[in-house]
Amino acid sequence: MQGPSPWVPVPENSQFPLSNLPYGSFSIETEGPGRRVGVAIGDHVIDVGAAARATGSPLSHLLEGHVVNPLMAAGPQTWNELRAAVTAWLSDTRYQDQVGPHLIPRRQVTMHLPFEVGDYVDFYSSEHHALNAGRILRPSGDPLPPSWKYLPVGYQGRAGTVAISGTPVRRPSGQVRDSLDVTPSFRPSHALDFEAELGFVVGVPSDLGHAVPLSAFEDHVFGVVILSDWSARDIQAWEYVPLGPFLGKSFLTSVSPWLVPLAALKAARTDPPPRDPPPLSYLDDADHPWALDITLEIKLNGRVISRPPFSSMYWTAAQQLAQMTSNGASLRTGDLYGSGTISGPRPDQVGSLLELSWGGSKPFQNPDGSTHTYLADGDEVVITGSAPAAGGGTLGFGEVRGRVVDPSDT
Repeated sequence: MQGPSPWVPVPENSQFPLSNLPYGSFSIETEGPGRRVGVAIGDHVIDVGAAARATGSPLSHLLEGHVVNPLMAAGPQTWNELRAAVTAWLSDTRYQDQVGPHLIPRRQVTMHLPFEVGDYVDFYSSEHHALNAGRILRPSGDPLPPSWKYLPVGYQGRAGTVAISGTPVRRPSGQVRDSLDVTPSFRPSHALDFEAELGFVVGVPSDLGHAVPLSAFEDHVFGVVILSDWSARDIQAWEYVPLGPFLGKSFLTSVSPWLVPLAALKAARTDPPPRDPPPLSYLDDADHPWALDITLEIKLNGRVISRPPFSSMYWTAAQQLAQMTSNGASLRTGDLYGSGTISGPRPDQVGSLLELSWGGSKPFQNPDGSTHTYLADGDEVVITGSAPAAGGGTLGFGEVRGRVVDPSDT
């Protein structure tokens, strides 16, 4: 069903139609360093706190700061009330005089991290990626760990190094062991990679000792960002046995500047792929399927190298949340969890250079005839995404952009 039409100009095929209304944190260079909460619409940002004050909204107190955390903590009823209000402000011409002065062209704003990060967890939930990675890293063994089809595998990451899109990717240094018969050395990574993911952001916290069931996913998760899990494969390979990722991952995680509300993705809901064996009861999502029809696009130095489909993920975000809290671990506002690398069944659908270059053993060709395995200094990776929008068309998430720089660069 076609929704209301905005009085704000929205270009055809914009990432930010009225059915999207993602939240972000922005500043305007000409007005000093002050940050404020905004909502994207077409090629503009609405200063949503100023608009709330101008319209007399009772929710304006949740929008006075520079991040979305107070709003996220307020819960689904408030999220829906504000979403309905913003939709009315931008579609009903009666609000035009009040709201119009608080619209700013997006080209004039600088974007910042939209939320203060609580904890950060990253999962490993694409069967295609897990099989590829296992075959590359353990060619003589079972590519999947024994637990993989029984639970969403994940690890606790470093929240303090989650950063906004555009943050330089400084090549990390660490211990690397090049062969089994040599001692490790400490040097810059020679196998720097990205992992294309989605990130899910928690709004409403939970109590310590109480698991969050699948049915409560929408009560706690506020929205979705695109996430790039930068990975130093050579550092990771030496350190990850037996405890898993550490310094090979913790140097940087980049997220898109726009936080798309879960409510904007209702038209993207779809069924997950078949699971065998069936999930245990607390992960059985037959009544709460939360697969999402979202397609990412990865560009390396301006060229599309892959389009991973999120709908192919074996474990959904709702199952990941249920697993993450199944032992009674509590949630807090701003917690971020990554979906894990998104890879489809085809070579042009993989979500990392580990897979695209098969662990560096099969360089792929660039348009100029040169070849690539892992990221070189100066390489730029841009990840975008699109999903079906309510009322037709598509919506987007902005982008995650990162350029690799030498660690000696200032």
